[in-house]
Amino acid sequence: MAILEVKDIRKSFDNTEVLKGIDFTLEEGQVLTIIGSSGSGKTTLLRCLNSLEFADKGQIIVDGNVIFDGENTKRLSESELRNNRLHFGLVFQSFNLFPQYSVLENITLAPKLLNKGTKEEIEKEALELLESVGLSEKKDNYPCELSGGQQQRVAIARALAMKPRILCFDEPTSALDPELTGEVLKVIRSLADKRMTMIIVTHEMTFAHDVSDKLIFMDNGVIAEEGGPDILENPSSDRLKAFLTSF
Repeated sequence: MAILEVKDIRKSFDNTEVLKGIDFTLEEGQVLTIIGSSGSGKTTLLRCLNSLEFADKGQIIVDGNVIFDGENTKRLSESELRNNRLHFGLVFQSFNLFPQYSVLENITLAPKLLNKGTKEEIEKEALELLESVGLSEKKDNYPCELSGGQQQRVAIARALAMKPRILCFDEPTSALDPELTGEVLKVIRSLADKRMTMIIVTHEMTFAHDVSDKLIFMDNGVIAEEGGPDILENPSSDRLKAFLTSF
């Protein structure tokens, strides 16, 4: 059974239809990469999955349980929303770390607020996550004292601290210069090697080819082409061919 099923997701802002019926499935341990031009709906789709936006229509199903149904107009309670969001972790392109907290505090804040263990257990796991992203020595530093690549690695550790079923990345290297991009992509590759279920929005085509089990090309709010990473070498649609020539 698929860990994630997305069925006919549609979303409009005022009179602009941004998502026009998105359907896909994802198996546990797979990496799905979403590519497409700016404005194609990629970020809006991630935000709908993470309940940061609400689709106008469609269903989102995790582990066989419907966590969103556009036909159900009943407003979700705060606890229901919180539980829905716990299925997903989201790493933003602009890091979104809390500047007033240290690296360790950024990672442990949410687990402590949600009583995910004792203070000692949560901090032990946070230190292990920092070690896994190569930042053990930065635990007492503040975000302003870190490079962009280091801040993004902290953001990844923070997302992992909540033990999400599916980890989502919204263009995680777009705010980084090329020298720092590699260190973030290395961490994501290591998660893929560990069979972490992930959805990655990226413009890094070589990385997308190497790390993905499935790949979706979005264009103007629809899935214009999908398949394995080989579609980057042999695109069938003219629109994907045109998109790839820009790299």
